[in-house]
Amino acid sequence: MTTETKKTHPPQLAEDSRKHLKARARNAYNDQKKEFIDNEQITQFIPMVHKVVQRVVTYIKPPLSYEDLVSAGTVGLIKAARDYDPSHQAEFKTYAYIRIRGAILDELRNFSLLPPNADKQIREATQMNLEMTKQTGKMPTDEQLAGKLQITVDKLYQTFENARTKHFVSIDTSTENSPPLGSSLAAVNTLAPDQQFEQNELIAKLTEAIQQLNERQRQIIILYYQQELTMKQIAEVFDITEPRVSQLHASALFSLSVKLRQWKDGR
Repeated sequence: MTTETKKTHPPQLAEDSRKHLKARARNAYNDQKKEFIDNEQITQFIPMVHKVVQRVVTYIKPPLSYEDLVSAGTVGLIKAARDYDPSHQAEFKTYAYIRIRGAILDELRNFSLLPPNADKQIREATQMNLEMTKQTGKMPTDEQLAGKLQITVDKLYQTFENARTKHFVSIDTSTENSPPLGSSLAAVNTLAPDQQFEQNELIAKLTEAIQQLNERQRQIIILYYQQELTMKQIAEVFDITEPRVSQLHASALFSLSVKLRQWKDGR
């Protein structure tokens, strides 16, 4: 380059060029950091895999072994570490949980988890519950609902547990017009104002519905979801069997789903 050529470059242009190169270098470095979750960090989240699997076996009776579900969840964790991008405003812990749970549910969807008539029984129980609530102004007890359906209370509890299983396995299913719930949770900080309002209203209605549960059901919901106790631990608190806690938990979730459906339908 000649002396004359040097004189034709404004000093500001050279400074801008240096800033541009620095910015590119910094971005490249940050991109490398974003893509890398090391093995030690992955290992730290293995207990989360076990926690998710424990929740799954609480909700349903999977045809796979505990070890099979842990293996599926671990694959989800590794994929989360590979694909994680913090620019999407989700912490890795949140993102990993979503991917772990999704991987386990994907594995379970390959199997038939409900008896053939389960959907029909769930629909009948839901419709009868809605009709009885409309007539009396309050939710029927499990015994009252079973009597109207002309089935035993134990059969009704099995219907409740089938409904719980169906909801748990389908909650992350995506359709063309409806993204998985996990994606919605990951994007919680990017909700539009109207979506945020709707979410807040849903939370308020859910809180109201929980308050209308009977005392034992309400306590179980709080201990399980807020205090994160296991079914076994809750059974010890109330000095009842673990299967009985599962029944009451399934009954409470069924009641909440009916309440939320009433709210949604404007009844």
